Order: sequence, then C-alpha cells, then structure tokens
Amino acid sequence: MKERITIRKKGQITLPKHFMEKFHLEEGDSLELEVTEDGDVAIVPMVQVPANQQWFWRKEWQQGEQEADEDIQAGRVQSFEDSDSALKWLDSDDAESWSHKD
Repeated sequence: MKERITIRKKGQITLPKHFMEKFHLEEGDSLELEVTEDGDVAIVPMVQVPANQQWFWRKEWQQGEQEADEDIQAGRVQSFEDSDSALKWLDSDDAESWSHKD
C-alpha cells in the first residue's frame, strides 16, 4: 500500500483515512518514525503504556514470556493444587530430574 503525503507548515502531515482505519489509529495516538539501515523511513504505530507497567514490555521480559509460552505449548510445565505442594515438589528429587529433561 502506497500513498503520497505532503509535509505542511510546522512539519505536519495528514495520514490517509485508509491508513488510519487499517492500523486502528485515532487522534492522539503516537507514531514512531524510524530510519532503517537501508535509508528507508518507517512509521510504526505505538501503544502508550503506564509507567508502572513498562517492565512487562521490555525486550528481556517479552523473551521470557515467549519462552514460557513455548514451554506451556510443549507440555513442559507442572501444576499444583497449592503453594505447599509446589514447594514440596521443588525440594524433591523429582523436581531435580524433571528439570534436566529435554
């Protein structure tokens, strides 16, 4: 999808309506302007996150979330009725041998 836009006074641009609809953009939303390694310009819609929730969206945390999702999908998880059962299992030889499975 290509569209030509014109830069107006004070560097302002107007995004075409079909872009706004396609990316579910509304007045007040944020966009990030990025220059790629090959010199192209990319405009990326951004989601604003409350400051006390930024930790969740950091790269390292999201990688951990992805790994956890993969483990869940592959069945590499244990479930327990309560925290006492979980702690007892963690202290057992079963937990040690289970953690070394592929």
